[in-house]
Amino acid sequence: MRIFSYVVARDFGFAPNPFYGVCTLATCKPVIRSVAAVGDWVIGTGSRTMSREGRLVYCMRITETMSFNQYWSDERFELKRPNLRGSMKQAFGDNIYSTDSIGQWGQLNSHHSYADGSPNQHNVIHDTKTDRVLLGSDFAYWGGEGPVIPTRFRDYDGHDICAGRNHRSRFPESMVRDFVAWLRSLDASGYISSPLDWPSTA
Repeated sequence: MRIFSYVVARDFGFAPNPFYGVCTLATCKPVIRSVAAVGDWVIGTGSRTMSREGRLVYCMRITETMSFNQYWSDERFELKRPNLRGSMKQAFGDNIYSTDSIGQWGQLNSHHSYADGSPNQHNVIHDTKTDRVLLGSDFAYWGGEGPVIPTRFRDYDGHDICAGRNHRSRFPESMVRDFVAWLRSLDASGYISSPLDWPSTA
């Protein structure tokens, strides 16, 4: 069991997407998506820019992985296809990629497209660099209301659970066990609060 930790620089409920009972990481973070396995944990922490450094945004135990085409065609996740004319959680759906008959990537009009709805090729290339979606039915998402991480995990034998610019995953086994025990002690699950970057009226 490993923990992959990174900073959620932009929190719109898109990456991760915590809606409809399953937390999904289907865009961004291609390195984490390429190596994290079922049973591992992914945690996102707040950014210093938004005055949320040292707070949890979400935690997810990976319970399933699949390709983009599998994610696209799975009936369970049709509601995660974005609808920009719908509610906020519909607008930030992350089920946006699939390939056509010749293997070319298509990108739905979404948070990762251009304003006119056309595909943003920079995002297409970056997101599809790893053809893998991480899913977790065992998760807690606090958005902008996440708890402060105890100081003992900010300097645990020289290891800080909060990442910097990239992700971190090389933590001592004892730290991983202790941190997961702390997560469980919060007795929190599912979607708890709105994404930080949503308007206050959403």
